[in-house]
Amino acid sequence: MFSACSEQKGNPTVNSSVTNVEPASNGFSDYTPVTIENCGMNSTYKKPPERVVTLDQPATEVMLALGLEDRMVGTAYLDNQIPPKYQKAYAKVPVLAKQYPSREVLLATEPDFVYASFPGAFGREDTSERQDLLSLGINSYLSPQGSREICKPGMETMENVYSEIRNIGRIFGVEERARKLIASLQEQIQETQNKLGKVETPRQVFWYASEDPPYTIIPGSLPNQILELAGGQNIFQEEGEGTYVKVNWEDVIARNPQVIILSDATWSPAQKQKQFFQSNPAYLQIKAVQEEQFVVIDYSYSVSLVSTAEGVRQLAKALYPEGFQ
Repeated sequence: MFSACSEQKGNPTVNSSVTNVEPASNGFSDYTPVTIENCGMNSTYKKPPERVVTLDQPATEVMLALGLEDRMVGTAYLDNQIPPKYQKAYAKVPVLAKQYPSREVLLATEPDFVYASFPGAFGREDTSERQDLLSLGINSYLSPQGSREICKPGMETMENVYSEIRNIGRIFGVEERARKLIASLQEQIQETQNKLGKVETPRQVFWYASEDPPYTIIPGSLPNQILELAGGQNIFQEEGEGTYVKVNWEDVIARNPQVIILSDATWSPAQKQKQFFQSNPAYLQIKAVQEEQFVVIDYSYSVSLVSTAEGVRQLAKALYPEGFQ
């Protein structure tokens, strides 16, 4: 079964390499066959996939941003609303399940490519389910952005994000679209950085991920990269293998963050998270709670490759509004 979720539900093919192979006569005369190593698995594409299923929102948005909705036969698991610029394209794609589809539902679409951002999308916290799909002739791609414990991508940088977009562009033969998308993301981030200017004293931030036990983002994660690009500093610098690390409330209180980031999602509304802090007397000791310095960001902005630039912009504007007047 393809069941929810992996680590805190919510990582690019950083450890992926791309190798061109000899072109084959397959009706796609302008397509160069390619072999891609992705999270310990090799897949060879002699033609672009034609029946694609994306199992979560980050993967879905990459496909839509590259104009590949006509290749999609199914999608699943939204964390937030699809960005307006992709909604028309998204409406053309069948939704297989509110969360992750069962194996039976997935296979009924007769996919030739399955794309996911978290290992839990494949039902197991390893590569075995992907191997099973490959034995059926179905290639797959797992984004190391949300799969750090399997893919071991190392410290996240935006180059890792761009690497995954390039790989998907190569798989589908739309390298130029991928280049333009990457250039757009780079331009947006640079524009935000210009408005932000040099941050002499970064605001101290607690990125809230769960209540009991408390989890927060680790330095090597994509959300932390977004936070740093927005001029903030994570109050926790503990390393870990995934995107999140377990901490304790005593340390949160002791480190006394100036700002608390709440990730708003369909399955975890930010308003409920805010009430959690405001209704517990112990947390009233925290400066951010006392001064109501809560920053709400769509969960998808912290995990979706094509929305990272918007995530950086929104966080920077919330942390340092004076630069965005």
